[in-house]
Order: sequence, then structure tokens, then C-alpha cells
Amino acid sequence: MKDQVLTFRGGPIFDGTDLRDDCALRLEDGVVAVLDGDDKVATMGEEIDLAGDILAPAYVDLQVNGGGGVMFNDAPTPDTLARMAEAHARLGTGTILPTLITDTPGHTRAAIDAVAAAVAEGVAGIAGLHLEGPHLSLARKGAHDPALIRPMTDADLALLIDAAGRLPLLMMTVAPENVTRDQVRAMAGAGILLALGHTDTDYATCLAYQEAGVSCVTHLFNAMRGLGHREPGVVGAALDSGGLSTGLIADGIHVHPASMRAAFAAKRGPGEIYLVTDAMAPAGTDIESFELNGREITRADGRLTLADGTLAGADLDLTRALKVLTQEVGLPLDRALRAATSTPARIAGIGAGVLKPGARAALVRIAADLSGCGSAR
Repeated sequence: MKDQVLTFRGGPIFDGTDLRDDCALRLEDGVVAVLDGDDKVATMGEEIDLAGDILAPAYVDLQVNGGGGVMFNDAPTPDTLARMAEAHARLGTGTILPTLITDTPGHTRAAIDAVAAAVAEGVAGIAGLHLEGPHLSLARKGAHDPALIRPMTDADLALLIDAAGRLPLLMMTVAPENVTRDQVRAMAGAGILLALGHTDTDYATCLAYQEAGVSCVTHLFNAMRGLGHREPGVVGAALDSGGLSTGLIADGIHVHPASMRAAFAAKRGPGEIYLVTDAMAPAGTDIESFELNGREITRADGRLTLADGTLAGADLDLTRALKVLTQEVGLPLDRALRAATSTPARIAGIGAGVLKPGARAALVRIAADLSGCGSAR
């Protein structure tokens, strides 16, 4: 006999591809047993009335710097990861890729060890590690500490290839200014998921790095060369190349809704746009400031900024990103939901973001007006 059986009905159910009305879902011990028309799913176990709310796979976020009041950079330990994952779970995200922002070689090693230990200990929701730097462009550093940005060395490359074998997933944001194509080929060959970001490189170089093994772009439009009429830049490559997928911070602050609308209309497949939060320590808390590499970051009016006004990550959760995409950008809800669930999961090779019979499922219950989310219970 199953220990826990839940039957959900009474609201739209998103299966990772389509938003389905008049549908019901039964979970048995966290595994999808039945997903079908409401009249075809008999109630078993506890019945949960969605009362018009949306049921969906828990969100998947490939760029999470902090949460629950802590930053991964400050204390790269399994305890920090558990606190971050718990905070984001309360915000509807079941799978995160903890992200280390540009730091010292010692911090990079500690981050790799922390994720390996957290995975071994079974910390829920940790998919692997995203290293955003330190091999970026000084010209497009954003909030990254310029004193820590540097070229990739043979020792760095060896560490990363070793880490790829230890972790379930390693994602790396790099800039051609400080990483060679040969290094990219070696990392891609080791299974590292590579993204271009924080770079002022040109369109042709982006395509050359894509051929070498890069498949993603980090936070489209932000900290990169923009789209020009004679030089398409990184933005042009991200949108015009079907071999590149790209993350997007959809808070309406990092990128104007009109630019997001143009990006979704222009993106050439099979590469897709996926949502990220770029969340920092305040996620899931009411704290008003914190530090990164010894520099204070202030939270105000939905923004996180350094003293000079530079945006430093985002004060965002993925339900609010869905609201921005649907109400300000004009995307259909099913397309927005894909960008927060199945699309990033597929790009990263993570077994999440979909509801199908036989699959283990974490769920999020989203208010019909996208005003918030909560437990699926």
C-alpha cells in the first residue's frame, strides 16, 4: 500500500508543456500515477481542491546566488546550500543551481566541495553548481569584483574538469576575453554546461565559441555587448543562433518589457529562453542589505544595488517573473511556465520540470492571478 496518495483537481494543471483545464492529477508517494481528464481520475487518498489555482511542476532556477539571508560566496558549505534551497522551495522553486559569483581560487574549490558534500548528504533541491566567473570581461564586469577577474589557467582548467566528474552538473559562465576556445573544447568534452556572459565580445566570436562547445548565454541583455545594426553582438548571437539558449531576468528592471517581447519574438530555435532569478541573500526574507566581497548591497524598490547604483543580482522570485512575462510582456501563460520549469530542466539535463506518469514530482501551487505561490498541499 502507498504511504501517501494525493488527488488534485479543481484548477488548471501545467504538465511541463501544456496548461490543461478539466484535468486531475494523482500522486502516489510523490510519483505521478495518473494525469488525465477530471472525469477519468477517481479520487484516492486525500483530495485537494485547487479552487481555481494553477498546479505546476516546481520551478527550476539555474542561477541562484543566495537566499534565506545567506550568500553562497560568504560561506560555501552544505549548511548554506540547505538554507538557500529551503528558502527557494518556499518560493516555489524545487531545483536550484547554486551560483558562485567571481571569487578566489580557494572559494571556487570550497564551492565545489560544498556541492559535492550536499549532494552526497541528500540535501533536497541542489542540482549541481554554477560558477559565474572569475574568467569574465573587465569591460562587462557588472557587480563582479574586478580585482578577482582573471584569465583561466591550466590549473583552473584541471580543477574544473575534475569537478565535472564529481558533481551531477557543472555550469560555467565564461567570457572569450579570458577563456580560449581550446579551453572551451576541453570543458565541453568533460560535460560542463558552458555559457557566455559578462563579455564585450562580438557576434562572430560568439558563434566560434558556440562551435567550440558553448550552448547558453547568461542573463540576456545584461553585462554583454548589445544588438547593433552592423555588429549584432552577444545579444544578436543569443537570439539568432539556434544553438544557443539564454537565461533571462524577467523582473522588468534588468530588461524592459518591450525588449523581452522582442527577444521572445526573435529567438531562433531549437535554443530557447529560460527564466532565472539571479537571486541574492534577501530571497525569502525581509532583510534590507547584505555584503558581497566586502561591498554593501542595498535592497530597495525591488532592486539590489551597490553604492554606485550598479545592479547586483535581482530581488525576484519566479512567480513574479511569470506575472511580468504574462501581464507586461504579453506571453501566453503556458509559454511563460515552460520558461520556468521544463525548458531550464531540459537544457541542464535535470530530471525535473515535468509531470508525467512514473516521474517523481515536486509541485507548486500558483495563485490564479499570479500574486504568489504556496504549498501544493
